Amino acid sequence: MPPNRVSLILPHDHSMNSAVIDDMICKDRIMAQPMIPRDLLPSDPRFGCGPSRIRREVVASLSEPGSVMGTSHRQPPVRHVVAAIREELTELYNLPTDYEVALGNGGATLFWDMATVSLVEKRAATGVYGEFTRKFSSALQRAPFLADPAVFQAEPGKLALPKAVSDVDTYAWAHNETSTGVVAPVRRPNDIDDNSLVLVDATSAAGGVAADMSTIDAYYFSPQKNLSSDGGLWLAILSPAAIERSNRVTSSARWVPQMLDLSLAVTNSRADQTLNTPALATLVMLEAQCRWLLDQGGMAWAASRTASTSGILYRWAEDNPLTTPFVADPALRSPVVVTIDIDESVDAARLCARARDNGILDIEPYRKLGRNQIRIATFSSIEPSDVEALTACLDWLLENRD
Repeated sequence: MPPNRVSLILPHDHSMNSAVIDDMICKDRIMAQPMIPRDLLPSDPRFGCGPSRIRREVVASLSEPGSVMGTSHRQPPVRHVVAAIREELTELYNLPTDYEVALGNGGATLFWDMATVSLVEKRAATGVYGEFTRKFSSALQRAPFLADPAVFQAEPGKLALPKAVSDVDTYAWAHNETSTGVVAPVRRPNDIDDNSLVLVDATSAAGGVAADMSTIDAYYFSPQKNLSSDGGLWLAILSPAAIERSNRVTSSARWVPQMLDLSLAVTNSRADQTLNTPALATLVMLEAQCRWLLDQGGMAWAASRTASTSGILYRWAEDNPLTTPFVADPALRSPVVVTIDIDESVDAARLCARARDNGILDIEPYRKLGRNQIRIATFSSIEPSDVEALTACLDWLLENRD
């Protein structure tokens, strides 16, 4: 293996033996500094907030007998996969009978633009409390055919939700702010107009945090986090009001590109397909993960698991004198993205680098937040025992820092 390179090839079984971990650790650094004892290391070292850990069984589904890989997305086998995804998400979230699941290419980032041109009529109100909520608000502000959004803003680590505004027809925020680890409620704001839509970005929450869809109109996400797949696909749970709004807006004088036409995406989704060619591997892995979540006990099981797993980290951060949960209010602490401030006496970037040298991957903070901290995913696919092992490894690194 070339120096300063880490192999990302994972074993086929559920644990990483010493030989595999040796391959993941840069040989020229072993001699330069003490390494974490093997018996402390997690069985799977992937803790990134997206793209995130994909279960080995999900990857194996790509090569199962009868796999749809390499076949036409317009033919029944692939369309059956799409139908299964839509049905499983409907069951997973116990959707009202008149709600629909739509999907298309481009990820949740594209859906921000799709919502801007297909759902917002005149003006939106947004909650901004991190980088991803800020990005959607910025997309709305750039639209030349919309009034500037009403922005309700809080500093990172805190929460601000939009409140009723007389000339606003759409309200938007994120269920889980991936950059900061703040979780928000999913509910209709008080006193808003009956015809207003409520849009919730659920990219890092879907499949890991429970939510009631009955009072909101769009719950949208991409599947590279709790849903244990790859990015590049958006999915949206839509109310009848959202579908009616998109039909009206996209048939108006406003020019709407086909890729951003939500009504066209709904039409294709009802036929169990996407407007243009999807990544089949993403669909296959997503369906396998949805089926697994249902087999485990559905969203009640997933929400309980992520709450328990994240609790391991929050308790560790509170007990260690060198660490503090970044989100001060326990009620706002995310069960799926844990952000932990590191004492100024410790260089968090160096801590993350040392962890990576030992094969522990992707605990770096969100790049634009600019804090001395670590950020750890506790998505539904991540084993609680691996998080326990991670805390032991972090203790060792803090005790044996340069």
